[in-house]
Amino acid sequence: MRYVPLIRRAKSLTARTYARAPLESGATPWRQAHYCVVDLELSGLDPKNDEIISYGAVPIDAGRIMAGGAVYGLCRPTRALSEGSVLIHGIRTVDLVEVPEIDEAILPLVEAMTGRTLVVHVSWVERSFLGRAFARQALRLRGPVIDTFELGQSLSLMRKESPAPRALDELARSMSLPVHQQHHALGDALTTAQVFLALASHLDEYEPQTLRSLSRAK
Repeated sequence: MRYVPLIRRAKSLTARTYARAPLESGATPWRQAHYCVVDLELSGLDPKNDEIISYGAVPIDAGRIMAGGAVYGLCRPTRALSEGSVLIHGIRTVDLVEVPEIDEAILPLVEAMTGRTLVVHVSWVERSFLGRAFARQALRLRGPVIDTFELGQSLSLMRKESPAPRALDELARSMSLPVHQQHHALGDALTTAQVFLALASHLDEYEPQTLRSLSRAK
């Protein structure tokens, strides 16, 4: 079989633009970099069987949250949502009947992520589900991923403190930050963005941080 580069196989102009966009060097000082903070609401935690039902994305430029560029979207699942998932995020199957399916619904998120470093909380979740959604566009996730949970653990180690909380809301409160609407993709993305800026700033006090150092935090 002849190999066809991903850029040529990408299904839409949005996908091709994502695949071609230049990425910032790992040596870029963290405050000079451009980020996209993403949170997903899901039908469950099994990437092979569960689905993205909503997403929120918040851009950060020059160390500042650009709230005007925030993106929120809903995705129509292929099967009815379980009672357990509805209790978590409050989105019912009936609420999604008229919204686009994942292949169309994900495009504004792909555009928001183009040329930016991805920031998430507990990265395996977003990486797993975004990876599958992007594969449907003939794309791979590009660039490093920064995990605010791991940044919190790194800061705790530097301070010789007990491990930072795993839950996003607890981590935010531990730093006296506001917690926005929980289990709402845009609310959680905004909380994650604020947590990221606080953690990166604190880590930068110990040694200058770059995209590479933040993405390798463990």
